[in-house]
Amino acid sequence: MSFEFDGVVRLTKVGIAFLIFTIFIGFAAINTGNNALYIALSFMLACLLLSGIASKGGLKHLHVNFDNIQEAWAGRAAEGRLHIANRSRIWNVRDIIVISSQLSSPIFIPVINRRDEVEIDAQFLFERRGLVQVNTLDLYTRYPFGFFFKKRRVRIRGEVIVFPRLLDMSIADDRFRPVEGELHPANRPGIGTDIHSFRDYVRGDSMRQVYWRKSASMGRWIMKQTEIEAARVVHVVVDPYKSRSASDDDFEQMISEAATFIYDALHRNLDVMLSLPRATLRARASESSTPIFRALALLDPSHEPIAQTIDRHSVVFAVRKDDERASA
Repeated sequence: MSFEFDGVVRLTKVGIAFLIFTIFIGFAAINTGNNALYIALSFMLACLLLSGIASKGGLKHLHVNFDNIQEAWAGRAAEGRLHIANRSRIWNVRDIIVISSQLSSPIFIPVINRRDEVEIDAQFLFERRGLVQVNTLDLYTRYPFGFFFKKRRVRIRGEVIVFPRLLDMSIADDRFRPVEGELHPANRPGIGTDIHSFRDYVRGDSMRQVYWRKSASMGRWIMKQTEIEAARVVHVVVDPYKSRSASDDDFEQMISEAATFIYDALHRNLDVMLSLPRATLRARASESSTPIFRALALLDPSHEPIAQTIDRHSVVFAVRKDDERASA
């Protein structure tokens, strides 16, 4: 964090009026030679000087630390916390306004006493998913007399993984209605304990479901999936391939659709298995789904087709060459 004062100064309306009055008193003192006017002029100039020194000295010694946000979604306000310390031995700083393009609204701090620290709850707002760097905040103050409006840009260090933007849930309920059918195992053939399919091991799976013979022949863990389990698991495949004719907005829309589908499925108490080109993740309705949404947040488009395993019950999200997003 820089200790240099990196900011701007401008007069407020009160400051302009005070400066004009000071100049007027100065001319009057010179023309009349009145000692009282000279004393008044000296006092007014001292107030201007003290205002500049106090505001600069106060902002210069403010240090800001940022607590990482636990869960941030693109387009939604996320709760965070700022720690602002005043390391000055002399100046209390009042009427501080904190502004940033990544804050949903400005933050007002009435006072930070010298050698004191305050914790401020802040709402951050990020427009796009991915790994976002929080680098700067702007601090403003009119302390102490309101003559000058001073700004300092503070360097901070913080990273936030922003989850994909969720679509309007009323639209999602209509578009992703097929998930409702996953709640009824009777719609599937076979009795509940019959083996429905085989799949690769996913972290969190019980070793009781390992199909040992097939695992030995293939050299990796292969899990048995019964009809009952399959009825409550939604298998989502996200294809990151983006053709040259597809735009970045098309790809982001597809990621948002996949995230909304998964979010909706989890809130219907379904388990979700997400297949990506080099990873398979599983989230249960009763457990944290952060790894799945984190993977979607960090997923980059691929300019070459990637082969993925898709079974007949998979829900596939992809950007097609004709720019149509598909979910089947």
